[in-house]
Amino acid sequence: MKQQRYDVVIVGGGAAGLSGALALGRARRSVLVIDAGEPRNAPASHVHNYLGRESTPPGELLAIGRGEAAGYGAEFVEGRVASAERLPEGGEGEQGFRVVTEDGRSVEARRLLVTTGLVDELPPVPGLAERWGREVLHCPYCHGHEVADRPIGVLATGPLAVHQALMWRQWSDDVSLFLHTGPEPTEEEYEQLAARGVAVVDGEVTGLEVADDRFTGVTLASGRVVPREALVVQARFVARSAVLESLGLKPVAQEMGGVVIGSYIPTDPTGATEVPGVWAAGNVTRLTEQVIGAAAAGLMAGGAVNGDLITEDTRLAVAARRA
Repeated sequence: MKQQRYDVVIVGGGAAGLSGALALGRARRSVLVIDAGEPRNAPASHVHNYLGRESTPPGELLAIGRGEAAGYGAEFVEGRVASAERLPEGGEGEQGFRVVTEDGRSVEARRLLVTTGLVDELPPVPGLAERWGREVLHCPYCHGHEVADRPIGVLATGPLAVHQALMWRQWSDDVSLFLHTGPEPTEEEYEQLAARGVAVVDGEVTGLEVADDRFTGVTLASGRVVPREALVVQARFVARSAVLESLGLKPVAQEMGGVVIGSYIPTDPTGATEVPGVWAAGNVTRLTEQVIGAAAAGLMAGGAVNGDLITEDTRLAVAARRA
């Protein structure tokens, strides 16, 4: 850290954070990005649906973003933020925050932008975590094209499993729904699955088959092995909200089709939270956002933060003129 107080400290250096840093740097703001180096999409080989950067490896995209933001003066520090706190207001009501990292370093900021993302909590099946982002998948728009026309399995752990199976059927005509611990499909759902040629497999999945570092199928409790080349799961999306919680914000449950799929921190459309001076962007507040959407949210939040600082700068300038 080259200084002890910045206009904006951004917690998290993914697409949302870097986009915010770029916008704020171009607005001639002093910006510090503190990043723990744990991007959610690190296991994936490529980023998709990012116009102009289709199929770019995630690490390469972040490196490009850091270089672009640094070109406009943004600074970067590796570290994990443990907490943040509001500082007493200045004589003219200036806002400020202190951010503390886990190793005890601290820095102050006039505004905070938190872009810490989320954690994917996987179903407790042995082997899933090791193949996550490779052949164990969740988003058809992120990975569907790469496994098109291959044998795909869908692991049922909740009421959305039938919806998942019917969706993934768009990418392959060889889709099997493993009922596992999910609910029994309704009569109407069975008809839909049959009409689309989706096989329904009873029994709990107890493990994954891997050969030559490639996923080859699932093992059922009966001992039967069903060959598959990709397995779709419903992860629970849990916002990395500890920093925001240290400021008094609370995560809330997000539902899809009446089913809770995770937790997030609510914001307004610009990313402003209920704590004045604190913004959030990306997956910490929008669980289903893809990389390009997170980048757009970071840009929106960065612009809003700069606008808020302009308002404060003007108020302080008027007060100084009148003094």
